[in-house]
Amino acid sequence: MSNRIVLASNNSGKLKELREMLAPSGFVVYPQAEFNVPEAEEPYLTFVENALAKARNAARVTGLPALADDSGICADALGGKPGVISARYAGEPKSDARNNMKLIEDLAPFTNMSANYYCVLVYLRHAEDPQPVIAEGRWYGEILVEPRGQGGFGYDPHFLISELKKTAAEMLPVEKNQLSHRGQALRELVRKLK
Repeated sequence: MSNRIVLASNNSGKLKELREMLAPSGFVVYPQAEFNVPEAEEPYLTFVENALAKARNAARVTGLPALADDSGICADALGGKPGVISARYAGEPKSDARNNMKLIEDLAPFTNMSANYYCVLVYLRHAEDPQPVIAEGRWYGEILVEPRGQGGFGYDPHFLISELKKTAAEMLPVEKNQLSHRGQALRELVRKLK
């Protein structure tokens, strides 16, 4: 198994997190932009289908093993929305600020602010790999109306971990990686790859 992996994403926040978390296991992660991989279509209603599509696309173009992450935030009061469209919740072009504003507006009529970040990781050895390695993680919290913290990305300033009394954006990267949906999924993936 190659220790070189192409990440099927152009999200710099995800690249940084995954590089940091995979480095101790000997994996070297390259962004798909380094290989001029076009972004894959994500037409599916589930995280796993979209992650598979992204990984196959990156593996096909590069000839390298590919890792795709599909993740998002799922608000209970909204029936799991924004879900798979978290990055584009407020439309194009992508904007964390507009996405957060829309989420807060959509939750305004509700008292239930519980939510979870969900992540699925898919690793393919090659584009036609019939046995993808799939791992998932969930991180439970609640949505805050007022943002707090300067770290992280996406919905992190509004995602409160009640027992810690901190948002994901207030955590140090090492603490966030230990607790987060992506950290959980990545530890499961590394265990399966070993």
